[in-house]
Amino acid sequence: MGLRINDTIPDMTVETDHGEISLHDWVGDNWAIIFSHPKDFTPVCTTEFGAVAQLAEEWEKRGTKVLGVSVDGVEDHKKWKTDIEAVGGAKANFAIVADDDLKMAKAFDMLPAEAYLPDGRTPNDSATVRSVFIIGPDKQLKLSMTYPMNVGRNFAEILRALDGLQTAAKEGVATPANWEVGQDVVVPTSVSDEDAVAKFGAIDTKLPYLRMAKLPQ
Repeated sequence: MGLRINDTIPDMTVETDHGEISLHDWVGDNWAIIFSHPKDFTPVCTTEFGAVAQLAEEWEKRGTKVLGVSVDGVEDHKKWKTDIEAVGGAKANFAIVADDDLKMAKAFDMLPAEAYLPDGRTPNDSATVRSVFIIGPDKQLKLSMTYPMNVGRNFAEILRALDGLQTAAKEGVATPANWEVGQDVVVPTSVSDEDAVAKFGAIDTKLPYLRMAKLPQ
């Protein structure tokens, strides 16, 4: 069975270009995002990791750690970071897991259990290892996205989704379509009108089951 929303992520020890880490210890009390890639020195992935490097301050603002995964070895990762930094124009200070045995790819259900890396492989041999996992401080998976080989990830959406997850967890609300920080939120149906008014000051009832409110300042 694959890793699903609210499942606890595997507590694995993995090798990275920053040394060995235990995933649960690494997450700690933080939010975390794991970005996975099918091979080093590939064009789309290089632009994506460049984007991750550019957003270092945004991750820090949100108390969020980032971790890369690629199914090549540590030495390749170190060399690849030179390209990543040249393209992104920012230092790539995050670690990248050396998942050359596919242990993490399989544990996170990015590849089937029988997958292997053939000699002379191409990125297509590990093509489904193009996923994003957002993980809460409780070590549970909160959101996942999987992309094809030919479409780069939208990091504005990843930041927006992270903001929504953090807001929902902190405030006990939901967020509507295309929500961004500062906009009205959805009051859960489990909250009575009376309690909602006490918490938010006012509610805007669009439908009997859809009530919007502004978060208290």
